[in-house]
Parts: sequence; structure tokens; C-alpha cells
Amino acid sequence: MAMPQNSTGENGFCFAQTLDLSHPSPPPGEPGQTFHVLSRQEACGTPLSNGTVSSGAPSPSDSCAEPLCSTTPGEEETRFGKGIKYVSAEGEDLACGWGGFTPGCLQPFNTSKGVLFFLCVASFLQGMTVNGFINTVITSIERRFDLRSYQSGLIASSYDIAACVCLTAVSYFGGNGHKPRWLGWGVLVMGLGSLVFALPHFTTGRYEARSAAEVGVCGGNQSLPCTQAASSLSGYRFVFMLGQFLHGMGATPLYTLGVTYLDENVKTNYSPVYIAVFYTAAILGPAAGYLVGGMFLNIYTEIGREIDITPENTLWVGAWWIGFLGAGAASLLISIPILGYPQRLPGSQRYIVMRVSEAHQLKDGSHKKASDPDFGKTVKDLPRSVLLLLKNPTFIFLCLAGATEATLIAGMSTFGPKFLESQFSLSASEAATFFGYLVVPAGGGGTFLGGFLVNKFKLRCSGIIKLCLLCTVSSLLSIFIFFIHCPNMPMAGVTQMYKGSALPGGHLNLTAACNAECGCLRETYSPVCGSDDVMYYSPCHAGCRKVSENLRNGKKVYHECSCIEKTLLPGPGDAEAGKCTSSCEKRPLLLFFMFVVILFTFLSSIPALTATLRCVSDRQRSFALGIQWIVVRTLGGIPGPIAFGSMIDKSCLLWQDQCGEQGSCYVYQNLAMSRYTLIAGLVYKVLGTTFFIVACLLYKPPSPESAPGSSDTSENGNCDLQEHKPSLPAEEDI
Repeated sequence: MAMPQNSTGENGFCFAQTLDLSHPSPPPGEPGQTFHVLSRQEACGTPLSNGTVSSGAPSPSDSCAEPLCSTTPGEEETRFGKGIKYVSAEGEDLACGWGGFTPGCLQPFNTSKGVLFFLCVASFLQGMTVNGFINTVITSIERRFDLRSYQSGLIASSYDIAACVCLTAVSYFGGNGHKPRWLGWGVLVMGLGSLVFALPHFTTGRYEARSAAEVGVCGGNQSLPCTQAASSLSGYRFVFMLGQFLHGMGATPLYTLGVTYLDENVKTNYSPVYIAVFYTAAILGPAAGYLVGGMFLNIYTEIGREIDITPENTLWVGAWWIGFLGAGAASLLISIPILGYPQRLPGSQRYIVMRVSEAHQLKDGSHKKASDPDFGKTVKDLPRSVLLLLKNPTFIFLCLAGATEATLIAGMSTFGPKFLESQFSLSASEAATFFGYLVVPAGGGGTFLGGFLVNKFKLRCSGIIKLCLLCTVSSLLSIFIFFIHCPNMPMAGVTQMYKGSALPGGHLNLTAACNAECGCLRETYSPVCGSDDVMYYSPCHAGCRKVSENLRNGKKVYHECSCIEKTLLPGPGDAEAGKCTSSCEKRPLLLFFMFVVILFTFLSSIPALTATLRCVSDRQRSFALGIQWIVVRTLGGIPGPIAFGSMIDKSCLLWQDQCGEQGSCYVYQNLAMSRYTLIAGLVYKVLGTTFFIVACLLYKPPSPESAPGSSDTSENGNCDLQEHKPSLPAEEDI
């Protein structure tokens, strides 16, 4: 049986000849089993006479500390030439390519770092699309297609619904199948989902925003015909849900099979760092989505059409669809190289035999069933696999803790920009950019730092769970910042009456003596900021009679507004188009502690994932991640945006009126929004803390004498060689 031939320095092997070292031959006619036992001399081309390990090496730890063989690049080239073909011990082709097409120029990428790069690009695109663009444009989509917050929350949850439907099959069969092919096809489906999500822009008519001139001033023609065309646009939410469903189907292999594929092809000590880099790319994706999506929202949705309203106007709808077209095309392209990777990377077999199990030990010993090489290859083993995971209390409580964190992450990532938009009186694009500035350092830095800490301190499973507990408690204390809120900007007829007194009973009264003769309509919401620092529903509701343009910033300026009094001189005041700027002094404090909450929430994500991988047996890792994602999405990802959307709807002060039908929300009450966010944060953070405590208390590690069924690189870096299972340890540079 031929050994792998490899000329690269990635795996640290070099073979001068084919080695066929067998233990005593079987009788004639019976199949024999060949064992490859390589010593240092054999690996470098000097086989021993009987195939046994030479005792000339000073000690196992010494042989691990030195390279297996040293050859200069010239010698290596002379030995192997330029055509390299990786072949596994079972005769499986491990070359990178598509079918029989395996060009040599692709083989330098056939390494763990190459896989990491392409998976990072895929996770970046997934994060940018699903958690970035969609959350950024949610306000614009609500405005364009007359959706309410709970409907947009249902769109966001469709991603998790699709993932729950697909996770069991993908993680179970994909975990025992060709992982790169599952990953590649998944990324391709994800790209199709992005294109479907952008489809409504091209199938609907032009967006007719009533500009400042059309809205008119007091005394102008305010007639607005009611048509059912506008309200029927809400039916497009099903197209958005289909796009999100395809996103969920495509991303399912990425965070189950992608994680285990990385974990199987690198050393145990380096696995948290690789996974942290992978997830950091997934966190930077949403951050880029917020920033790039915010830029696109400054472009009018009907590109090339001139309009005299600005992005600050609440009737403005930006070019929300551009990002989905670009991300969809990029996903289709990146799926091609992922499809070309082999079932396992050359040289990865040594990492499998070097791994020590840290799986939770069940009292009845049933966890040993998962060690059977044939376990999990057929559908018959599926119920037993599920039962083994359900009997693992550490795994169950890690799943529940993940669900509580996912609820907050899903809810805040969907409506975080809307929270900032309301609290600080920002436009949709400004709020998305602000939120992106928070997520980039806090989310991305926390994710990478979590994996780095696990690797730096060589934490085992119980220590990792304690780290997660520490992070959760820290974010729990920080979430009390939501006791603080920025007051609403005063708005005539909404938060106060026209003469400055409080609004009785919270009832809207947009009509006053100063605008009674103007014939203003509720359908024409175009807020203006008066010279008295009070917002008005529209220029008409402010009683303005003349309009001009501010040459400095291009905004419309309205004059002779009968509802606005000048501060110094008697007579009607002026108003400028757009919301009043908030001068909230608590903004820096609120942003800082939001940063801390996001940082510690994401700091625990990679340690929690690593603990999940370690508390189950090796053969159940992919399936365990699949089951965990089902629990996380069913209990967290799906209800999170819907619950947060309903909660935010309760804090709405001013609803859109579409010919007698309720549309999206225009103005929220900041105090109520902060209180609801605080209550939700406290409930889920306390639950998460409790689940991590229980997981830590119930975890039962393997006893020292029963743990090694295989050999591993121990925590201090020494190499433990075991009888009958010699390994070929080689350090891999990160």
C-alpha cells in the first residue's frame, strides 16, 4: 500500500521511495492488513531492515522537537519533480481540483490555510449579506414595501427557519460525506438567495416619493388619491422570505461542516485559532455590510432619476438592492474553488491519531458506541446519535446558553440600527454606519480574542466553560446601561401639543388653530425642524407658506410658518427639511457600554463553540454542531427578531397611515424602547449565566487512564507516543 507523496513543507514529510512495511504476512488466500510504522530514518528515506521503530532516537519528545527530515528545496525538486499528486493510504486522491482536472497551480492552496482563506471569504459574504445588508436596509424595505416591524422580523427569521429544516440532514450526512462539496453547493445556493432577495426592486414599479415640492406648503393642493397598489406591495415580503430561506439553506453547511473540516485538518491546539479567524471573518462581514449598506442608502433607489428630497427625509428610500447583487455574484464565484477541495487535506490523518478525547463521560458508558468506525454511516444510527447527545448534559446546557445569546444577537443585530436611529435622531444610513463602527472592533475583536485566549492559556473543556461564564457575567453587568436613554426630540402633535404643553392621554392631535386652514393630510409625512427646535409632521402641519433652498447643504428651507414662533423677533418662524439634530449628552456613555456588551457577548462565542466540539466524541462533532444550531435557532434565532420587532412596535408613537391602513412606524418612544431592551437583555443574560454554571458543574471529563485511545500533543506541547499507534507529529506554523 503506497504512502502519501508530498513535496511541500506544509506537513513536514518527505519520502524518497514508496514504503510498504507490513507486519507478519497472512496465510495465502487471506486478505492482509498493512500497517505503516515510520521512524525518523524511514521518513527521510532510510528504511530499517524489519520495519520497526529504531531505538536510536534519544526520546519521543526529542524527535518531536526536531524536523523529521531536512532537505533543501533543490533536493526536493530533484526527487519529486514538478508534478505532485497526493494519494492517501486508502488510494483516495487528495489533490485539489474538479473531477479529473487537478492542475498543479492549484496544489499550493491544498492546505489548511488555503481552506481557511476560502471559507473566510464565504463566511464574510454570508455575514455581510444576512447580518449586514438585511439589517441595514430593513427600515428602507419597510418604507418601500409598507411593512411593519413584526413582518420584517419574520423576514429575518426565515433564515433561521430554513437552517432548522436543513440542519439535521446536512450535519448528519454531510458530516460523514464529502464536506467541501456540501460547502461549495451551499455557498452557491446562498448566492442565488441574494439574487432572489434583490428581485422585488426589478419587478415593482418606480418608487414615487412625494418630494418637498409635491407635498406642498400650507394652502397648496393637498389632494392625494388613495390606490390599493401601495398596500399590495406588502405581499413582496414572501419574496424576501424566499431569498432568506435560500440564504439559510446555503449557510447551513458553512457553520457546521466548515468548522469541523477545519478542526479535523489542524492540530488540536491550533483549532480554536483557526475557528476564531473563520468566525472573525463572519463578524467582520456584518460590519462591512453596515458600512457599505449605509453608503448605498445614500443613493436613491431609482438610480438616474432626479429627486429633490435628501436622505435625511423619512420618505427617502436608498438603493438597498445593490449590495445583494454584488454579494450574490461573489458567492457564486467563491463556491467554485471550495468545490475543488478533497474530502480531507494531505497529511491530516496525523492530527486525527494525535487527538485526545475530552468527551463527557456518561455513567452507562454508552458514549463509547460513538467510537465505532462504522457508527453514523447509515440512517439507522441517527436515533442513537440523537439519544447520545441528549444524554450529554454538558452539551444540552451549552446549547441552551447559546440560544439565549443568539436571541439577543439576532434581535439587536436586526433592530440595533433602528435603536440608534431613534435614540440619536439619525437617518437610516447614519444609524447603519454608527452600528457598523460598533460591530467592527467589538464583534470582530471579541471573536478573535476568544479563540486566542483558549489557545494562549491551553484551556481544557472545563476551563473554557468557565471563561464563557466570566464573559456572560461581564456583559450582564454592562447591560444595565439601558436604564439610560436619550429623550425624544419634541414633536408637535406627537410628543407635545402645538403650544408646548404636554399631550393629554398620549393621543395624537396634528391639527391646531395655526394649520387648521391648510388642509394637511396624514399620508404626507415629511418632517421638518423648526427654528424653535421642535419637529413638525410636515411643512404643511407647521403652517409654512413659502419654500427655498439652503445653498450650503442643499436642504429645503420653509418660511412664514404660522405654527413656529421666532425666538427673538415676533412673527412666524422658519423650518428646515429633516429631523432635528439630537444633542443628547448621554450618547458617548450609551455607545461605550453598548460596545462593552457586544465585546463580551462575542468574546464567549468561540470558547463556547470549542467547548461544544470537545465535550462530544469525534465522530459526532458535525452532527453535534447541527443539533446545537437547531436548538440555537429554534429557541433564539427565530423568535429573537420577531420578539424584538413586536417589542419595538409597542413603543411606537406615530404610525404610517396608508389610506386608513396602518403601515410602518415613523416615531418611537425612546424611554419605552430602552426599557424593553433592558428587560429582554436581563432575562436572557441571567438565563445564559445559569446555563453556563450548570454546564460547568455537570461536566465529567475522561479519567487520565481512559482518555487516550489515541495519542495527542499534550497541553504543554510534549508529544506522547503510544504503543501500537505511533504518530508523526510535526509543528505547523500559524
